[in-house]
Amino acid sequence: MTRLPALLLCSTALTATAAAAQEELNALVWCDHTDPALIEPFEQAHNVKVNLREYEGTGAALALLDQSRPGDWDVLVIDGIDVFRAVEAGILAPLDGVSTEDFFPEVVMAENNSVDGVMYAVTEKFGYNTISYNADKVDPADMESLATAWSDKYQGRISIYDYYLPVMGLAAIAGGIPTAEIGADDMEAIGGTLSAMRGNAASVAGVVAAQTALATGEVDIVVGGGEWLTAVLAGDQPNLTWTIPAEGAVRWAQSIGVVAGTEKPDLAKEFVKYIVSPEGQARLATSSCFWGMPANAKAGEFLTDEQKAVLRWDNQPDYLARTQLYPAPDADLDVEMQDLWLETLQQ
Repeated sequence: MTRLPALLLCSTALTATAAAAQEELNALVWCDHTDPALIEPFEQAHNVKVNLREYEGTGAALALLDQSRPGDWDVLVIDGIDVFRAVEAGILAPLDGVSTEDFFPEVVMAENNSVDGVMYAVTEKFGYNTISYNADKVDPADMESLATAWSDKYQGRISIYDYYLPVMGLAAIAGGIPTAEIGADDMEAIGGTLSAMRGNAASVAGVVAAQTALATGEVDIVVGGGEWLTAVLAGDQPNLTWTIPAEGAVRWAQSIGVVAGTEKPDLAKEFVKYIVSPEGQARLATSSCFWGMPANAKAGEFLTDEQKAVLRWDNQPDYLARTQLYPAPDADLDVEMQDLWLETLQQ
């Protein structure tokens, strides 16, 4: 029997080990999933490399998936209200065996994550699109009402979060229109509120730009902001905060599911299970990109008292009771809403 040199044996062993670690999982995600503190524990536990691609806006994700080959993607993070769109497009696979028993009941959202009684995704994180502000620069009492939060008093000191659904939801709530009941007949009233809001705003900005504008003092109020905007800044700038006004606010929720056609369905499901486990949830809730409430209530056992205070953990029963879900328009109404939003941006 030919004996290989020790160095060659070592090299062969390393090559074999590297090959064994070559299994990869491809996930299309929001920026909060790109934190190594969240991803590395799963990679180490399963000896896998998780490749992450960040996106903004459901339309961008659906377009990317439509252009991809079956098996290119394994996991998708998506806005909870858009799960049905992904299912209709054949993008999400049925998801079973993932427990929501320990979730906050209000955010299980089976009606959003299931289609025809079949579960395709599970809520992983939630929070609020509401009013963020600099408590050193504005009167906090004014922020307790939507009517004064974007009033003439703060003209030029406001930024509007650049996403039509939550901001139009806030405009509807300000006018006494429940987000679940928004219809074509409400567009004129909502448009008037948006026009007033835009007239007093210095900018309309995405996540990073809105956060930067508030942190640098470029603006003092962000309409559509919330814990996701200011919580990550709380350590250095505790004056940057947020509130749920008397009229209420809009509640966002993001979901995670397995992409149809994945060649690694078991591993993809294990990733979903990890993300919604108490440990995974605590890491996701305090991601370096943006914070938000974990769907799994047992994540509280893995959060510090300081982290729970920033997330307003003890206020959640009140917040959940006083907030409404994103508007969920049908295709025709969605076109009208987007057109109205574009008109508002062009003011």
